Amino acid sequence: MTEAGVEALFTRSDGSYAFARWGRPIVPVVFGVEEETLSVFKGAIEAVVTLADHRMAETDPELGANLLIFFCTAWSELRWVPNLDRLIAGFDGLLTRLEEAEANQYRVFRFDEAGAIRACFVLIRMDAHLQAVPAETLALSQAVQMMLLWSDRAFTDVSPLAVVGEGRVILKPEIAEVVRAAYDPVMPAAAGDASHALRLAARLGRAQ
Repeated sequence: MTEAGVEALFTRSDGSYAFARWGRPIVPVVFGVEEETLSVFKGAIEAVVTLADHRMAETDPELGANLLIFFCTAWSELRWVPNLDRLIAGFDGLLTRLEEAEANQYRVFRFDEAGAIRACFVLIRMDAHLQAVPAETLALSQAVQMMLLWSDRAFTDVSPLAVVGEGRVILKPEIAEVVRAAYDPVMPAAAGDASHALRLAARLGRAQ
């Protein structure tokens, strides 16, 4: 992974550079799935959090839970979720845009005063494509995408996952290195300048 490659992971489609990592322990809650899938998702989140040497907790003192994952089969179903419109600004307009784009996933981040991630809301519509994806693959993909504020186009063409052995999926080594380096205590919790990518790239392979 080169400096240019790292920079691309956090450069948004409007050309701006935006990086953020979690500034507090992660407390996940998953809605709309069976118990078996719930355990798969929590296991994937725990694996990525452990990779980053970050922390999970039973509760967030401010929000209770700060990583909320909602599954649905149609975006309109989310309009019936109590208080979701209070958690996500412009909620009705967002659902309309997702419906028009026929999107199957969306992430909304909230940030603290230092710019670090304080909450994340993950919306997943199980269309035909996602229904064909194994639960382990979907869970790991979502876990890595909520762990950092990636570019809105970071994984549109290339998956962050790799298939190894008998269909088992793992994070690609270069993506795992970026996650580890991003959570190095000497690195800032948030950055808006591309010079951050140079510092991040310099730590790849050293953050173990």
